[in-house]
Amino acid sequence: MNYYSFEPEVACQLGDKSILNSSVHPPIVTKLHCVFDGWLGDDIIEVFPCYVITEKFKEGIIKYKLSGCSFEDVIVSRSDIFKELYPNRNLPNFFRLIVKGKKGVDDFVISNDNILLVSENAYSSLKRFNLENCDIESE
Repeated sequence: MNYYSFEPEVACQLGDKSILNSSVHPPIVTKLHCVFDGWLGDDIIEVFPCYVITEKFKEGIIKYKLSGCSFEDVIVSRSDIFKELYPNRNLPNFFRLIVKGKKGVDDFVISNDNILLVSENAYSSLKRFNLENCDIESE
C-alpha cells in the first residue's frame, strides 16, 4: 500500500481547556481545546500532536469508508488576534482526527516520526477537499 505524508497548516494552539500528559513524547491528549489565531480554510490542520478536521472532511472519510481513524469533539475558541484580523469570520465545526491505523492495512497511519500518512486510495478520495496549505508528498 502506498502512502502520502500530510503536513497541514498550523492554524491554532493548544488552549487552556486541553488535557494532556506531556511527560511522554508525543504528549497524550485526552481533551483538545484549539485556540485559532488564523485559518487559511483547509479542511485539515495540525496542532501538535493532534490533527483537526472540518465536519465536511469527517463526512468524506465516513462516506468513502476510510479506515484507521475515529473522531472526537474539539473545543474551539478564537484568539483576540483572530477576532481583530477576522471580525466577521465564522469557523466551521471541527473534530479531532484520532489516528490508530496500521501501515499496510489502514488508510490513516502515524509514522514513526509522528507524521500523518494517508493511503493512496484515501488521498484520491480526499483530493476534492481543501488541502491547499497542506504539504503533501509521496512516501
